[in-house]
Amino acid sequence: MSKASKQISLKNIFLGLQDSMRARLSLNRRTLHHPVAKGDASELEWIELLSTYLPARYKVDKAFVIDHRGQISEQIDIVIFDRHFSPFLFRQNGQTFVPAESVYAILEVKQELNNYYIDYAAKKIASVRRLTRTSAPIIDCGIARDPRPLPHILGGFVSLAGNVTSACEEKLLSLKTLRRIDLGCSLESQSFYVDYSKPIIQKSTTDNSLVFFFLKLLAQLQKAGTVPPMEVDKYAASL
Repeated sequence: MSKASKQISLKNIFLGLQDSMRARLSLNRRTLHHPVAKGDASELEWIELLSTYLPARYKVDKAFVIDHRGQISEQIDIVIFDRHFSPFLFRQNGQTFVPAESVYAILEVKQELNNYYIDYAAKKIASVRRLTRTSAPIIDCGIARDPRPLPHILGGFVSLAGNVTSACEEKLLSLKTLRRIDLGCSLESQSFYVDYSKPIIQKSTTDNSLVFFFLKLLAQLQKAGTVPPMEVDKYAASL
């Protein structure tokens, strides 16, 4: 067998995944006419995709985010969170609640990318970022290490349709700190990543929107490292 015959095309693998995801979301859009049912189906598709392809350390679910003061976020379509250092999680009446300390990223799911939904997503992202997070000392080989700084919570937006127009770019760059959307994906158009330190917006081509989004998300999750352990005593004190 020749060396060439042993090679595979990573690009074709990712394009196949993108085409499959686009087909499922398009089918949901055509066949489900009730907006809530359509939205729920889209969320489940994105949750399944991220649960399948992100490393196992990351858990993915629709959830509310809470803090030790009893504050609660709006319901978030997709929360990417940790279960190692922050294992506190409960479900009630079919709803999932996770502590703010465990959150790596939050994503809003819509049918289309536009300025109205950018504002809507920014509001929901801010409802998580404004929560109070704790950071407990880490015990390493019997020695207590100082608490880690709190990592940035990524905010994102995913949709089937919609273009990253100049108006959308202007809107994204105008968002204030708590409301900022770091990255997003429009499967039928293109994905984007916002570097607010520049500020600049990087955009994908149409044929690699999903892989661009996924790899940007994964890179930012890796940069965040591991979330700090929560201060359990502060949660206990509120009981």
